[in-house]
Order: sequence, then C-alpha cells, then structure tokens
Amino acid sequence: MTRRTLSALALAALLAGGTAVALGPMVADAQSQQQQQQPGQKAAFDPGRHIEGRIAYLKTELKITDAQAPQFDAVANVMRDNAKAMGDAARSLRGDPNQPRTALTRLEARAKFAQLHADGEAKMLAAFRPLYQAMGPDQQKSADEMFGHHGHGHGHFWR
Repeated sequence: MTRRTLSALALAALLAGGTAVALGPMVADAQSQQQQQQPGQKAAFDPGRHIEGRIAYLKTELKITDAQAPQFDAVANVMRDNAKAMGDAARSLRGDPNQPRTALTRLEARAKFAQLHADGEAKMLAAFRPLYQAMGPDQQKSADEMFGHHGHGHGHFWR
C-alpha cells in the first residue's frame, strides 16, 4: 500500500474512530515508529492505539464529576468500540500487500470507512447526549468549543 493510501486510511480511521485529540501527535508517532522499523517495513496504522489517552484527556478537559461518570463511561465505551471497528476494518483492508489496489477496491474501502464513520457518529451522539445534558454550563461551553474547531486542524474529539 502506498503512503498516500495509508494516509487516506489513517484519516478515515481518525474521523470515524470515535474521537481524536489531534492529528499532529498521531502523525508524529507514526513517523517515529516508521523510523524505528527496518528499512522497507511499513508501520501499520492503529486507530485505537491512543484511545485510552484520548479518553483520559477528554475526561480531564470536560472536568467530569463523579456524578457524571456513568454517562462519561458510556461515551468512553463508544469511543473504544468505534476505534476497534476502525482498526479491524483497516487491518482487513490491508489484505495481501502483493495484490494491487484497484480503483474498485479503493472505492469499496472508502465506502466501508464512510459507513463506519456514519455508524460511529450515530453511536457517539446517542452516548454523548445524556452526558451533555448532565453537564454544567462551563462544561457544555468546553464541549461546544471542542466541536467548534472541526475542520480547522485544532483537534477533533468525537470523530
């Protein structure tokens, strides 16, 4: 698979993985991992690799209280499930590296990731709604700001 294909898969996994703190650290980790490997060996993208760190960061940033823990745990479980689904899909799509990737297989992969993304977003919304409703105004403002940066390279917590 080419670096461009891996980048596209990484982006798709990132967007559908059930939150991402920022693309920068993941790219840096992937680059350092590639540098540590033997020449000719490619690093495998794993969308769930840092999921526990993203969950911990989110919990801290939103200042989740003990009373909100059950709702947050539901969100965290969806994040884990979404990351696992994206990782499983990425691994299955890697397939045989000796088989050429055709336009058809690339479109099939994009369609699969788009569906995973849509499914993951729906699950995240269902889990996040009760948490958001249980949050205080300052917590909601923090969540609103996290969502407000979508598409501007500042970090994507939910996709």
